[in-house]
Amino acid sequence: MKRTPRHAQGFTLVEAIMVIVITGIISAMVAVFIKTPVDAYFDSARRAALTDVADIALRRMARDIHTALPNSIRNPTGQCIEFIPTKTGGRYRADTDGSGNGDILDFTLADTSFDMLGLNGDRPVNQRIAPGDVIAVYNLGIPGADAYNGDNTSTVTGVGAGSLANETKITITAKQFPLESGNKRFHVIPGNEKIVSFVCSGTTLYRNSNYTYASSCPTTGGAVLAQNVSSCNFDYSGSDLQRNALVRMTIKLSSGGETVSLYHEAHVNNTP
Repeated sequence: MKRTPRHAQGFTLVEAIMVIVITGIISAMVAVFIKTPVDAYFDSARRAALTDVADIALRRMARDIHTALPNSIRNPTGQCIEFIPTKTGGRYRADTDGSGNGDILDFTLADTSFDMLGLNGDRPVNQRIAPGDVIAVYNLGIPGADAYNGDNTSTVTGVGAGSLANETKITITAKQFPLESGNKRFHVIPGNEKIVSFVCSGTTLYRNSNYTYASSCPTTGGAVLAQNVSSCNFDYSGSDLQRNALVRMTIKLSSGGETVSLYHEAHVNNTP
């Protein structure tokens, strides 16, 4: 018996084109429904990223501002805020003990040393007073008592054992401080960061530090705190020597059509 050969089976070109067209139509229909939630997801992620950057920057600024030397905050423009940071403080000996012992901080002459109540070694490492740091006493931020001008500051040259137990002797560059603190307090400005400012320049928020004192803030440079800054504003209410002042900070970041704006306040203790 003769067999009839079997012919190969397959798709014709017309069938293949029809499948491609139908698949394309279905894909387009599905894409219409998927595009909106996908776009919303990426927009939400972009807003969250901008919010995180702005929040971290504002919190960093507030943390630094809380360490400002009393009455040292300056706000020359809405895009700049400047201050003198402190790393610790203490109380100086103002009177000798019953036996006449103790090295007092003398305000009647250019003194070169005084005893601090308490032991420097008992402080956390980052708060210990060291040579090169700067002592400030009763800063009012006015002529004659302005740390920016060096009116009431002196550089630490040595730290050692005090004249009495549980005290520390602070040796300083000879200085006659103009005003005595009512609470017998002094503040310590870190020697490696004697001034700090936050400046918005262009689309970047900078943190500048340890530069030469000047009447105006630096305009560029420093560490970058935030980018994509579309606007920012800093406002300080406390230049009239209020004991409790307030710094208001607003920063707006924009990227990819998304914009976030955050506002933060930092309370400042100006008690010298």
